[in-house]
Amino acid sequence: MSRKSNRRYSQRAKERENREAQNKKRHEYDPYTDFHRKGDSNVNIYKGERNEQSGWSRYKQTLLEQMPVKLPADPAKKMVQVFVEGYEDVAFWRGIFDEYESSTLTFEVSVPPREDLAKGKKVLMGMIPDTTPYRILCVDSDFDYLFGNSTDQSRIINNTPYLFHTYAYATENFLCYAPSLHNVCVKATKNDARIFDFEKFLHEYSRIIYPLFIWYAYSAHLKNENVFTLLEFKSSVKLGYVEVEKNGADTLEWLKNQVRKRLEILHRNNPDYVKQLPAFMRKLQQRGLRPEDTYMYMQGHTLMDNVVIIMLNAVCEQLKLMCNIRINTSSKTGVALKNELSNYNNSLRNVRDVLLDNETYKDCPLYKKLQQDIESYIMTLQQQ
Repeated sequence: MSRKSNRRYSQRAKERENREAQNKKRHEYDPYTDFHRKGDSNVNIYKGERNEQSGWSRYKQTLLEQMPVKLPADPAKKMVQVFVEGYEDVAFWRGIFDEYESSTLTFEVSVPPREDLAKGKKVLMGMIPDTTPYRILCVDSDFDYLFGNSTDQSRIINNTPYLFHTYAYATENFLCYAPSLHNVCVKATKNDARIFDFEKFLHEYSRIIYPLFIWYAYSAHLKNENVFTLLEFKSSVKLGYVEVEKNGADTLEWLKNQVRKRLEILHRNNPDYVKQLPAFMRKLQQRGLRPEDTYMYMQGHTLMDNVVIIMLNAVCEQLKLMCNIRINTSSKTGVALKNELSNYNNSLRNVRDVLLDNETYKDCPLYKKLQQDIESYIMTLQQQ
């Protein structure tokens, strides 16, 4: 091949590579210029200039045109709109209001209907002036129930007619209700053997952390978390492990040492607050706080992620081991044994997923208080 031919060939190859690169770039998804989504043939493609607002508006309009249509409302039923803090709260509150659906009443649970998608407790509190019997709000209590009417926010939360709160710190605390946790293990491992007393463990855990909880709640009440921050509280009460033998006695002994060290620091650094704590503690007790139930009032994500999931994983590993030993020591051999093990392992579920689906907490006294509030509200609707 001549030099001239070589140059012509190289030039054509380079042009082909440039075309391929341009085509590839053209089909990459850019929300500002390209409305193409891989694998979604129903989304129209619109090419617009990157900085043109009209292009972005047309893109959103294209999506809105493809929005699934709700079923028409039943004219025989009155609709109550229920607004919750976040996506993870929808299922919890839906489970509550399911019990009150009737031939004349229905509920629709959703996050706040804001174009900026803002969510959270503060957003819902901003919606209080717009509440009606058919437009209600549901929030986590945080500390507001325990604080009664002693702060501006708690006074609003506890006295707003069409606002319901959890009484427990958050919805996660109900999911972690001690008497319900054995069922979580059964669903995750398909083993109903009782090898761990969850109620005993969490009640003892609560008694141990109770003094630190009082410090953290007092710090929050003062609106001065510098006294005892959430991060410090979390690091003091989280569990790194739970040994199933002796029902976690060694873990609890380790926790006692952690709490004792933190209490020494708090007492040393805040001598003036030490004198004020007993009166504050009595006020919380009057609101229903008991040392053995502290876990229901502590921050929900701390409880779930740093205590209950750790405990459940440890217990479930032992339950799975029991089943695997039973299968491996059975009379089955060869392919039959392999198939049996495969069938069992394929039936297992992720512990966190099962916990998030937990609904066996409805005997909890705090849940019953919430039910009473909703039932009183339903009665007022029926009288209208």
